[in-house]
Amino acid sequence: MSLRALLFDFDGLILDTETPEIISWQEVWAEHGQRFPVERFVSEIGTVGGYGAFPALEELTGPLDRAALGARRSARKLALIEIEELRPGVIDYLEHARTRGIATAIVSSSSRGWIDAHLSRLERAEQFDLIVTGDHDPERGKPRPTLYLEALAALGIGPGEAVAFEDSPNGIRAATSAGIFCIAVPNGITASLALDEADLVLGSLAELPFERLLDRFGAPG
Repeated sequence: MSLRALLFDFDGLILDTETPEIISWQEVWAEHGQRFPVERFVSEIGTVGGYGAFPALEELTGPLDRAALGARRSARKLALIEIEELRPGVIDYLEHARTRGIATAIVSSSSRGWIDAHLSRLERAEQFDLIVTGDHDPERGKPRPTLYLEALAALGIGPGEAVAFEDSPNGIRAATSAGIFCIAVPNGITASLALDEADLVLGSLAELPFERLLDRFGAPG
């Protein structure tokens, strides 16, 4: 079968939202004299829910004004994200895929509003043919394969006609459970995680020129 679709995770894969997330939590914990357990947080990246940073901090410090701290932390995180650009190689892949008639999709456990806001800022909203989001629903989110199966059905293709790009073990598990070849492209936060369930691991998409991807899977048409 030829390659007909590229399926991208969003957080940490297209845009590094994970480093700002961790920095903002580290700052909150440091204000209360505590070290944020990055390794605990990172182990749950790519799934719904994740590490309960506020409850864990309150176990050490006692009750906190979560509303005020949460609002300030969120503002800090967004400020950091807003200076981020698309990760290396992403734009080249999107442009080559469009030229070749290969569909592109985002498959994410995050909310549609979150993704739309960032794509709008980056002026990339029109470059994806499909966006499938879990909207933080644990019954659909990764590592379950549900979102990937929904994407395949919406595009009208089989798992052998797509490649998924993920940055975390939970995302990799979701893609491979759907029968999709998965390329891991970790960021600085997830590079330390075990990514051995992926079919291929890259430092960035720029390491694998698009033509080499087509040589491996076959061009459409």
